[in-house]
Amino acid sequence: MYKYIDLKNTNDYSNLKDAAEIIKHSGLVLFPTETVYGLGANGLDDVAVQKIYTAKGRKSDNPLILHISSMDMLGQIATNISELEIKLMRSFWPGPFTIILNRTTNVPDIVTAGLDTVGVRMPSNKIANALISYANVPIAAPSANISGRPSGTNVKDIFEELSDKVDCIIDGGDCEVGLESTVVRVIDGVPTILRPGKITAEQIMAVAGCVNVDSHVFTNVNLGDNEKVLSPGMKYKHYAPNSKCILVYSKDNELLVNKIKQIASEYKNPLILSSSKNANLFGNYQVIDIGDTLDEIAKNIFTDLRKVDTFAPDIVIIEGVSRDGLGLAIMNRLIRACSNNYIEI
Repeated sequence: MYKYIDLKNTNDYSNLKDAAEIIKHSGLVLFPTETVYGLGANGLDDVAVQKIYTAKGRKSDNPLILHISSMDMLGQIATNISELEIKLMRSFWPGPFTIILNRTTNVPDIVTAGLDTVGVRMPSNKIANALISYANVPIAAPSANISGRPSGTNVKDIFEELSDKVDCIIDGGDCEVGLESTVVRVIDGVPTILRPGKITAEQIMAVAGCVNVDSHVFTNVNLGDNEKVLSPGMKYKHYAPNSKCILVYSKDNELLVNKIKQIASEYKNPLILSSSKNANLFGNYQVIDIGDTLDEIAKNIFTDLRKVDTFAPDIVIIEGVSRDGLGLAIMNRLIRACSNNYIEI
């Protein structure tokens, strides 16, 4: 039986000491961050970390991110940190930013999928930060969901699939950002985005003076079975409902709307995920309004992707966004939700 801690309407985090004890004793804790909910365990305990992979049904070659609450904790798990890496951490921590660093021998192989690097993040969410501080260990925590399913941004969305797999549920309400953290590795002196998120390429460029985006961030080509991944979210099908989905984008809004209508007309029971400005342009078709601004869409998209199966559609047509700024992260998640089924006109 899990322990439930409700922190939605309080700043008293003393109950987190109980959750921290669960972490210390190799248990699993579902907890909020500013990005998405995490499924957390002691990141230095290989037995505890294995429970994460088992609970999620996650492939063992998909590395995890370690969450810390202080720079002192960083020294336990990372070494040979460059000046640029320090500059990036100082600029974006605490916050939705993960950096890939050279790992120490303290980090179990199971966390890194055998790589000599480890992803590290310092969350800005006060509940997450307090939990890590009380536990006094780095917490390994992928998104709280069954692998392949949309990530959880509130407890309600993920309760059914995870409540019988964890020892503690910390309910902090809705997540602020709604998309997983930006993941960066400095390669040959250049910050390279392996997974886009709230911290954008433009923001990283402003700090570092240069930035690259990995070719797998937005591509129709999947990594092969034997290829190593440097970051979560690069290799496997992610964020997907059970229904078949197609992603459509055009810079020309009229072309975009007409193409979505044309695809919808070919199916008996289509469902359209549309921006607010276009939601009333699709006649009698079923529509889910995903929001107007990029921030709204990012915050809503995983909950909306979880809603679609309740409509039992034979096709889900998702309106894409420009890949500028936060739009790159949104499109990265959507193309994977659609299993690379993407049309741009």
